[in-house]
Parts: sequence; structure tokens; C-alpha cells
Amino acid sequence: MEPRLVGPGPYRATRLWNEIIELFRAGMPLRKHRCRFKSYERCFKASEAVECLHELLGSNQNFGPEVTRDQTVKLLKKFLKNHVIEDIKGRWGKEDFEDDGRLYRFPPSSPLKSYPKKPSCGKEVIKFPDWNEPRAGPSQEPIPVKSVTMNSEMWYKRHSIAIGEVPACKLVFRRELTQNNIEEIWKSMTLSRLQKVLGLDSLDEVLDTKLVNSKHIVQNVYNVNKQGIVTLEDKSKELPHWILSAMKCLVNWPSCSDLKQPTYSGFERDVFKTIVDYFSQMKEPLLTFNFFDIFVSVLGLLQKPSKAVEALQISCLLLPPENRKRLQLLVRMMARISLNQDLPRLSESVRTRTLMVQAFSRCILCSKDEIDLDELLAAKLVSFLMDNYQEILSVPSALKSSIEDHVVHLQRVQFQKSYPEVYRVRFPSPETEAMLFPEKTKQKPPILMWALKKPFQPFHRTRSFRM
Repeated sequence: MEPRLVGPGPYRATRLWNEIIELFRAGMPLRKHRCRFKSYERCFKASEAVECLHELLGSNQNFGPEVTRDQTVKLLKKFLKNHVIEDIKGRWGKEDFEDDGRLYRFPPSSPLKSYPKKPSCGKEVIKFPDWNEPRAGPSQEPIPVKSVTMNSEMWYKRHSIAIGEVPACKLVFRRELTQNNIEEIWKSMTLSRLQKVLGLDSLDEVLDTKLVNSKHIVQNVYNVNKQGIVTLEDKSKELPHWILSAMKCLVNWPSCSDLKQPTYSGFERDVFKTIVDYFSQMKEPLLTFNFFDIFVSVLGLLQKPSKAVEALQISCLLLPPENRKRLQLLVRMMARISLNQDLPRLSESVRTRTLMVQAFSRCILCSKDEIDLDELLAAKLVSFLMDNYQEILSVPSALKSSIEDHVVHLQRVQFQKSYPEVYRVRFPSPETEAMLFPEKTKQKPPILMWALKKPFQPFHRTRSFRM
């Protein structure tokens, strides 16, 4: 069975889980083994399973070579818990799998996860707000009108209106774009672009659009400093100063100007552990539980880097501003620490880049409900974020320009509807310009008399006529 790329779409984590199980069952060599003077057919050692699955995940384009042996062992623990494998005595249900010589086997059929059944909704196009409708307000009840005795003067006025002699007054609802309208336009066009980049007929099964806050999108676009980092209106949501100082210390190592206390052997590892502990105690990952499915879906585009970058750019605009700012600072720190050659190794057994991914991937992306592959999926996303953080965590300029142009167009249209005469003067079309500024009739220039009085020029033979 050949591995295939699982693209974006609903239930991507479930589809990946089922595919890995099928690949593992098809690719794991089964042999005869002896244990305590007894032979067992069609089984394998735990260490052999780790070796096989690790190689399988590393060569699979859905996961890649950055998958570690330790992550493979954790996945096999989940296989044992979910009865994908069992020990040679048929026991399963616990995560007590270890990378050793114990024997395991496959049950007659490894359970694949089923997909939730939802009614098909067909192709959905994200609706844009209609500003021409009257504003929603309290229900208008009919206003009681007193009966009026009709005299000749009143009858004449009503009769004149009826036959068209006097223009009747008409109540017109005039809508102008408010800040709320503009925010809704940002939300609609942003989600529409995201749906197009992902190539989905609908966002329904990967994102609950009701949970997308339009104000967050606008704040993430416009409330930024010169470095593109989000500026928060609520300063109480900022990172503590001591965490920022610790992050700067490792990024700028060996220069730790923010930390006035003396350093010692292993000081940098203690500083790193302080940062890891702070981000690990957060109740919710930076990409939030609500947006887990959309970010997992984006992972299906990693074979097309430009598409994946744009999809992540847009998806990160949906985050609460405080989450986006923390993500910007954290991923930038992770990338710069990985490239800092002057910083001593923070682990004896793991490379610095791998350590960054292992330490922070779960506080960046994880599911509210335990999902068996969320750790591998988070590691894949964080690795891509580190490689492309400057572009991903910046505001997508093309999207910003298109939405701003659309807002300007709507404002002009609303102005045209509200003040047609003024609009016709300020923004004349070729037709209205001709009406406002009629072209003067051009007079033909008079025939010059000297041209008629010019003497007749006789015909002169030229050489060409000579024989």
C-alpha cells in the first residue's frame, strides 16, 4: 500500500489516523518469536515496531523526517490503548508500551475510526452583507391615525397628489457604512479567500464561522507596530516583563542586558525551562481550540508552500489579538534561538531546533478533545511556522488591498444613492459630463482669401518625362 497525501478538508486528523494504521499493518514484518520457552507465530518485538513505524512516518509526506523516535513510541502507546495492537496474550487498553523486546501482534482487525455523519450542505458561497436593507430594529406597529373630516381644501391636496400635480413625499432609508459594517466586510471577504485557498466547497466542517470575531481581524490588521507585531489595547493581556526579558536573553545570548543577575553554569537552561513552564501552563493553546480543525486542514497544503503560507496568514488573522501577539513573539524567539550559534546546547540528547518543536508545539496547537495524532500534527505545523514565520505572521497585503478597495467602492455607491445630484457633479460619467458641460459647436475656419488669389503656377516638365 502506497502512502498518499491527505489534503485539506474535514476530519483530516481522522483520515490520517486510519491511513497510518493501514500502512503499519501492511508494512510491519511478522515472524515467529520465542518467549519463555514458548513459540509465538506472526508477532513482532516492540523495538521492531518502533523501527518500522518510525521509518514509515519519516518517509510519509504527511509527517516527514522530523518525527522523532520518542514521538513514535508515544503513537504506539496509543495504538495499544485503542486495540490497534495487543500483546501476545491478547491484552490491550493501557499505554504501557515501551521500546524494548516484549512481543506484540495485530488483532484480527484493527479498528478504524468512523467519520461523523453530517447532512450534506452542497457548495456554499459565503454571503456578503446587503447594506440596502433597512436596519433591523424593534418591530414597527401601525401608528393609530385619527379620522379627519374631509373639507374641500384637503380633498384638493390629496387629489392633486393622486393626479401627479404635486410630488408625494416618500420615506427613504439611507444607509451609510458604519464601523460594524466594515468589520463584517472584513470577516466575509477573509473567510471567502480562506475557503478559496483551501479549495473547499464549504468551511462548515472545518470552522464554525460564528466563532470568528470580525473585530479581531481588523485589530490584527491595523493595530501593529513598525515590526508588524500586534499592539494590544488592553495592556493587562501583555506578556509579563520577566518572560519577555527571559526570551530576549536567549535570543541575544551571550548578551543578557535585561537580566541584571549574574549568570552561572547551566543558567541558559534554567532560563529556557522558565519560558517553557510559563507557556505550558496556559489553559488553551495559542491557536485556540476553536480553530484546531482549520489549522490541521491547512497542513494538507504543505506540498504547495506558497498556498500553505497564504492559508496560514489568513487563518492567523482570525486569532484574538493577544494570542496572535504571543504567537509572533514565541515563534520568532524559537527560530532565532535555533540559529544562535553562540548559545550553548539546551539539551545533551536533542538538537536545539528539535527541542524547540517538542517544547512548544503543544502550547501552540492541540485539540480540546484528545486526538491521537495531535502531537505529530502540531510538530509538523510548528516546524513550518519556524521556517516561514516572517511571512506567515505578517498581514497579507493582497487581501488587505482588495478589501480596502471594496470598502471604498461601497462607500462611493452609498454616497451615490444618498446624494445622486451631488455625486453626478463630483464624479461625472461621460454621459453626465456631456449633460453638465455641453460641448460648444465648432465653427469652421473661414477660407483665407489669399489662398484664392495665389497666382496660377504653370506646369514644369521634370526630367522623369524626358525620353
